[in-house]
Amino acid sequence: MNKLVIFLLAAIGLVGCKGKVDDKVEEPSLITWSECGYEIGDHICNLTLKDQLGNDFDLYENVGRPIILDYSTMWCGYCGLAAQEVDDVSEKYREYDLLYVTLLIENQYDLNSFYVGATLNHKQLNTPVEDLFLSEFTYSTPENCSKQAQIHPSPGVWRWKKFEDYLEFANKNNITLRVHGPISPQASKWAKNDSRTKKELSTNMNEFFTALCIKVNEEPSVKWMDVVNETVNRDGSWFAEKPGDEKWENPWTQIGLNEDGIPIYIVRAFEIANQFAPNVSLVYNQHAGMESVMWEKILQTILYLKQKGLRVDGIGWQAHLKDFEDLALNKGKLDYLASLIDWTHANGMDFHVTEMDYRIKEDPPTNKSLQRQSAAYSNVLKVLISRKDSGVVTFNTWGMIDRPGSHTNGYRFLFDKNLKPKPALFAFKRTLIKKETSLILEKND
Repeated sequence: MNKLVIFLLAAIGLVGCKGKVDDKVEEPSLITWSECGYEIGDHICNLTLKDQLGNDFDLYENVGRPIILDYSTMWCGYCGLAAQEVDDVSEKYREYDLLYVTLLIENQYDLNSFYVGATLNHKQLNTPVEDLFLSEFTYSTPENCSKQAQIHPSPGVWRWKKFEDYLEFANKNNITLRVHGPISPQASKWAKNDSRTKKELSTNMNEFFTALCIKVNEEPSVKWMDVVNETVNRDGSWFAEKPGDEKWENPWTQIGLNEDGIPIYIVRAFEIANQFAPNVSLVYNQHAGMESVMWEKILQTILYLKQKGLRVDGIGWQAHLKDFEDLALNKGKLDYLASLIDWTHANGMDFHVTEMDYRIKEDPPTNKSLQRQSAAYSNVLKVLISRKDSGVVTFNTWGMIDRPGSHTNGYRFLFDKNLKPKPALFAFKRTLIKKETSLILEKND
């Protein structure tokens, strides 16, 4: 078989990839074009490109040969799997001197420093949502199945199946994983119960997190792990416990503060991760917006951990945005995001947008709100692109499909409830392909 990989140096107007071919061909949801405007059945225009060895490749020099042109993107998870299927077809018809050419449309992104992915939950595995994910992404975050409440709800009780299912999915499909929220406010009701002692909480956290770190350390798909999640409130105070077992509280602060005023659980979590997960990149993940008082406390805490000799490899930001809250359409706040990335890279760490979404309350959304949503997704991505050459950046959407009627979910994501692309997806991909960095602003400082 004669397979040739071509690295296309200029962006092509192909903004999506298909994972499957059905007998019934529908109009494509993403518009594709060619500079010579051909359609299926037409003669293709000539291509003159460089191959992986730097040699010229001229399509017209191969007139008379059957040729497969395989357009691929780095964010397309299914493309790698589909390539194997095309390889099999090529091998079957090798007697016809078939030429298989792969066109990579965005080699400007370094696979080791730029990642784009999406979150799935366990219920979405082995469903059309999984198929949609595989057609678009190669990086993912399990939504809840690596949290303490799921795996270790109480002492002596372990429930690994959902997490192991996700690991199996990742390994089978060559997906890069970020393990999310093991030590976070999303803890078990047992941990939140007021009758728990500091010693019981500490023992429970140590047991759970040590076991998780040992497990993920040998998993080839796991690249990052949020060691702690949601530690500081917007006003700069520690995210702390509340009476009872209320959902939005952080029980781990009950263990106490050390002599330097840092929650003991944060230090202990990084000690455990450093010891038992040496192969995993360790992330300090945070929620909320661009509140400077909050981020200053986060950065000071990270420096404190580093001064104690603990490895912190990255900072994560949960970008849960809302319509009419101007964070992603405000130059000052986007500039502050850029400065956070600069600080992170200057201190030898990666920067991760870990949970991007944009909630629209209107039901149904108006064109204007959908435009703002598109601009928000694009702007955050543009800030990352502007900083991708100074260090590792990643972008993860906190879900894929809308669930209208839900107060917390609403119209938040790149695809609607029917798995159809929304305007935000087109804007998102256009930003990726063109490496756009010009922001779309609704308000200025």
